[in-house]
Amino acid sequence: MSRPSREMADVIAQFGEQLRQSGQIGAWQKKTLTDLGQCRTALLGGHVDACTGCGQLRVSYNSCRNRNCPKCQSLEREAWILGREADLLPVVYYHVVFTMPSELNGLCLRNPRFMYDTLFDSAWATLQKFAADPKWLGAQTGATMVLHTWGQNLSLHPHVHGIVPGGGLDTQGRWLKSRAGGDRFLYPVKAMWRVYRAIFMKKLCAALEFGELVLPESEPEFYDPQTYLAWKNARYAKPWVVYAKRPFGGPKQVIEYLGRYTHKTAISNHRLLQVTDTAVRFSYKDYRSEGKKKEMTLDGVEFLRRFTLHFPPKGFRRMRHYGILSNAQKGKALAACRQSLAPNAVAVPKKTRRELRTAALVKLLDGRPPNWCACCKTPTMVRIGVVPPQRLPSMNGARAPPGSMPHWQSATVWAN
Repeated sequence: MSRPSREMADVIAQFGEQLRQSGQIGAWQKKTLTDLGQCRTALLGGHVDACTGCGQLRVSYNSCRNRNCPKCQSLEREAWILGREADLLPVVYYHVVFTMPSELNGLCLRNPRFMYDTLFDSAWATLQKFAADPKWLGAQTGATMVLHTWGQNLSLHPHVHGIVPGGGLDTQGRWLKSRAGGDRFLYPVKAMWRVYRAIFMKKLCAALEFGELVLPESEPEFYDPQTYLAWKNARYAKPWVVYAKRPFGGPKQVIEYLGRYTHKTAISNHRLLQVTDTAVRFSYKDYRSEGKKKEMTLDGVEFLRRFTLHFPPKGFRRMRHYGILSNAQKGKALAACRQSLAPNAVAVPKKTRRELRTAALVKLLDGRPPNWCACCKTPTMVRIGVVPPQRLPSMNGARAPPGSMPHWQSATVWAN
């Protein structure tokens, strides 16, 4: 894929300080914007490589490694995909999406940790309930879930994507296949969203009635018992969207597909079309028009404010594993699954994190090693020095304007 002409770092450099001064974001969002604005610039330092054959020099600046950075997720995603191949089972997998009504967005903005935890807990409790029922499975299942909070136009749209194997382990350690619909569907969707709605609303209403949440000032229905009761009944009466996609073509397709979600950010740099002095133009898919590609222009500060809505709370786990896929049970549970499904199959050996990152980098470089020289087309690049971080206190953490960043040649380069 070609290099994008515009990046989120350019938007942050243009409108970041205005958003910081507006008082619309907190300290955590400000720090995240700072990380993204400094990513792969001299502000974070780097290293210098030289080709032993032709003398070509290459300067590589360090990444911020922030999970909200569009530039830092490719390597992590590929390493994650390679690491998950050892966990695959030779069974059918299903993709399920759990959403919440837009009427809860105000509570999400003020109580993101509670609301997103409740979303995860309710989705998994729903899957557990159906898996435990002998009518549908009668065994212990598992799931990998990933939180997304955005729509294509950067609006707030919290939902979780879940990947669920089509079966589970019974009390005797045997693999049982889902009885719901053969390989056509996991569990009946209409029944799932009713159970999911009941579990979610029970948790939410208990927190509201015990005064555990920060209430939106602009939503008066939470401040009067009669209007609150009407609001509560309306939420119970409205269908909640639980979407189940068709089963995947094979186990490896599951990992490749999920990899798009695990390390995805609210918007990629390739969707940015234009950044002016006042606005940002970007592309998006309108799923109400069968996924037709459209363009939208937003005020620059408003665009950046929408982007910060999707920074998860500090330390929040956006990807979670449950049941037989959880870290506590995965080792023994997956071994039992394989023994039941394919006793003579050869297990895929696990790789170290260093091996995974090296293999992922080679994959991203289309099979070329990391020391590949683009000039003479040989693996002859060696590291000759490091670039110390360039601190510019006057910038308040914002990205330096083009041309003002000190280049490595004018900085001190410490030879190895």
